[in-house]
Amino acid sequence: MKSLIALSPEVSQALADYRPIVALESTIITHGMPYPQNLEVAQKVEAVVRESGAVPATIAVMGGRIRIGLDAEALEALASTPSADVMKLSRADLAACLALGRTGATTVAATMICAHLAGIRVFATGGIGGVHRGAESSFDISADLQELAQSPVTVVAAGAKAILDLPKTLEVLETLGVPVIAYGQDQLPAFWSRESGLAAPLRIDDPAQIAAAARLRGELGLDGGQLVVNPIPAEAEIPRAEMIPVVEQALAEAETQGIAAKEVTPFLLQRIFELTGGRSLDANIALVLNNARLASQIAAAMAG
Repeated sequence: MKSLIALSPEVSQALADYRPIVALESTIITHGMPYPQNLEVAQKVEAVVRESGAVPATIAVMGGRIRIGLDAEALEALASTPSADVMKLSRADLAACLALGRTGATTVAATMICAHLAGIRVFATGGIGGVHRGAESSFDISADLQELAQSPVTVVAAGAKAILDLPKTLEVLETLGVPVIAYGQDQLPAFWSRESGLAAPLRIDDPAQIAAAARLRGELGLDGGQLVVNPIPAEAEIPRAEMIPVVEQALAEAETQGIAAKEVTPFLLQRIFELTGGRSLDANIALVLNNARLASQIAAAMAG
């Protein structure tokens, strides 16, 4: 395993000292926004984790190894690599990327796998994947949901992306036995919006209690992790009533243009960016920073 995983000196020391560590995905860097904005956002997220008392561990596959923690040079190199040259990794293609010696950016599922291999128990992201609209015909369901049922990592997100079928996503998570814990409110957040109209199965407002729940799952022998859904800050949200028509328009355009499979999500996110005049990206950045703060608090409680 040592030949496959390369820990940064900072992460290696933090693990040795039992200090709090927060895993961070790399798909948001390579496929989420253009260079150099992607680099600036990645640096801001890492800075928030450090300011909150934890060590950031951005994860990517580079040079035939899983890099856990990227130094400034590696982060710059990843951010400036054209997205077409970077594999978007989930459970299915992580090993193949290593075998091919390709550069790969980790999605939620792949980040969870790599974090667990490194002994990191908390991961901050923007939003998870879920059940796509029309999945009853397409069977398009993100591997993120199954991963939450397998890898013992606490994932802090602003819910599933609002372009998805949120009721079905919640139902699949319940079937898989994944705890969905709302932080600070009773409703499930909907990524860009604080409210989804759906009641969250659980609510815990204390990071220490969230950490305790993760520990107790392990002691009970329960597989998988936890999904902590953290609403976007009120000042940064795009209210649900405003977002629903935008999402519906983007979905209708995708169907009209025959866009399907892996091309759907990038198209929808770009179209929503255009329809909101860029506000969706601003909201995305704000919620990722907010999730990094909460994840750091949970990681600190776990380390304690």
